[in-house]
Amino acid sequence: MSVRDDQLSSNGSGALNGGKKTGFFRSGFVIALQVILDIASFFLAHLFTLLNRLGLRYDADLFPAYLRTICIQVAVYFLFFILFSLYRTLWKTAGIDELARVGTASVLAAVFGFLLSEAIQNYSGLPSLGGTASFFGCVLVIMLTGFSRVAYRFWRRIQGGMMGSEQWLRAMIVGAGEMGSAAIRQMSEQPVLRMRAIVAVDDDKNKHRRLVRGVPIRGSRKDIPTLAEKYKIDVIVLCLPRVDEKDRREIIRLCSETTCAIKTMPSLQELMDRKEPGSMRNIDVADLLSRPEREYDETGIREYILGRTVLVTGGGGSIGSELCRQIVRFDPAMLVIFDMYENGAYDLSQELRRKYPDVENVVEIGTIRDTKRLDELFGQYRPDVVFHAAAHKHVPLMENNPAEAVKNNVFGTLNTARAAMDHGAKRFILISTDKAVNPTSVMGASKRMAENVIQYMNSFGKTRFAAVRFGNVLGSNGSVIPLFQKQIESGGPVTVTDKEITRFFMTIPEAAKLVLQAGAFAKGGEIFILDMGDPVRVDDVARTLIRLSGFRPDIDIKIEYSGLRPGEKLYEELFLDEEKPDESGFPGIYVGKVQSPPPETTRKNLDWLREQVESGEDVRTCFTALIKTYHPENKDKETGTEG
Repeated sequence: MSVRDDQLSSNGSGALNGGKKTGFFRSGFVIALQVILDIASFFLAHLFTLLNRLGLRYDADLFPAYLRTICIQVAVYFLFFILFSLYRTLWKTAGIDELARVGTASVLAAVFGFLLSEAIQNYSGLPSLGGTASFFGCVLVIMLTGFSRVAYRFWRRIQGGMMGSEQWLRAMIVGAGEMGSAAIRQMSEQPVLRMRAIVAVDDDKNKHRRLVRGVPIRGSRKDIPTLAEKYKIDVIVLCLPRVDEKDRREIIRLCSETTCAIKTMPSLQELMDRKEPGSMRNIDVADLLSRPEREYDETGIREYILGRTVLVTGGGGSIGSELCRQIVRFDPAMLVIFDMYENGAYDLSQELRRKYPDVENVVEIGTIRDTKRLDELFGQYRPDVVFHAAAHKHVPLMENNPAEAVKNNVFGTLNTARAAMDHGAKRFILISTDKAVNPTSVMGASKRMAENVIQYMNSFGKTRFAAVRFGNVLGSNGSVIPLFQKQIESGGPVTVTDKEITRFFMTIPEAAKLVLQAGAFAKGGEIFILDMGDPVRVDDVARTLIRLSGFRPDIDIKIEYSGLRPGEKLYEELFLDEEKPDESGFPGIYVGKVQSPPPETTRKNLDWLREQVESGEDVRTCFTALIKTYHPENKDKETGTEG
């Protein structure tokens, strides 16, 4: 970790963790101090108006009685300040809204206090301060209590300004709108951030050469690298709540050309989801690769999940576990998590029980290769909906263990599909991959065969069988992003197979939501293909990750190109040549239309493949005979791609 990133980390989470130990006591002290100052303000304001009314003369006969009236006024003001929640607002956030509530509470307290003092005068003889004194007392209360609140913010700013300039991180603001203004204010009012806004950029030329909270706006996005060097910027803060995907990627790319750390203010969606509203956070690769948030037809999803038993094979894995998290939101009668590795499945089950105590979930351990275990499982729970996420997916490992890929990905899928059909499941959704398209790897070919299995099984019974095909998922087990992050943490080098290699990427939640959505459209036999946007160069991802970590590619962290691994393609595809994808009627999901082999042909192919694998024949030779688009050793001379 670089010195700057270490400073950013210590100024963020470290400070917060330390604050948790004393935060409760500090908060109580601040509230008590505010109450004392307010009561003193109430008393002094009315005492001054009283003395002014008496001509600044002390009357020994009347003064004690007036003091009792003032104490009643103090109690009334204090009550109204409590009713307006003025002791629940943090001093450091006191602003116009806080002062407006102070004014409203004071005016109402003055009116109520005057009426009360008049009634008490008639009943007990205690003197009333009078309307004029009550009015001026109210004005003084607003001035004194408002000043005590705003003064704290000025003190924090002055206190921060007393720190040495070498302790501050010099920040650039990208986006000089309301969110940019909020970010600058946050820096000035929270010394713990140890940031100072030096310059801002905005694509709106009308803002150029102007100031936002005293910070000059010096250019647009194209000037980010130049200005970062000119002003010796340490951290760039993105304040882009409404920018679209293409522009956001371009801006982050420009930022990544600098050596600055990059932070971002929350998007509008994050603000709506109440994810640390208003707080800066570190940027991650998901921000670089993200697409506009899609709306989902939750009604359609709920219709086939609500009140039903749902089984997820591979439920403890990256995709399977996120599917489970999404499924429980739609109130199934029961969620069955099936996996051969107990730790991940157990942790997920405990998490779901904490968050969704009303949804029953069970963990069952076993393998999809075991037909007897599957029959027991389906016979016991009789699931209505099955999401089949269990698979071997690591390309190089499956090249070295091709028979295992067939046993698990092909015949494991067949076993699970037959159990689902035999026990009356209504829907069966296979999780497939873009590597099944024109496969060059054993893993990709095995998943293409699994898609054939699904279309074959759809020819029998009433179960709706379908597949969902998508590409790489950010952060999933075995994916490239966690590998890069570990390599960067250890000081490099970062290994990329080829400088031109590209991949489709999507986030785990996005993939899971689209899988559920595709399940709602399943009529039987479809291969749904998820729109993953434009492919991204893996080399760009690696370089961006290095820069986001505060290092310079090829200088601080080396990048090494190892060459394509066995079975690996330079680029991936989402559609077969013979597929003619149709829009599903829902954004982000297509239906690939491909003529599948007749059921009898598929049955014979599967029987033959099983015999060949059991006899030890070369799996690649078998796939070459069964899948016409499988070309493990062909290389396109123009593109350098396999397949």
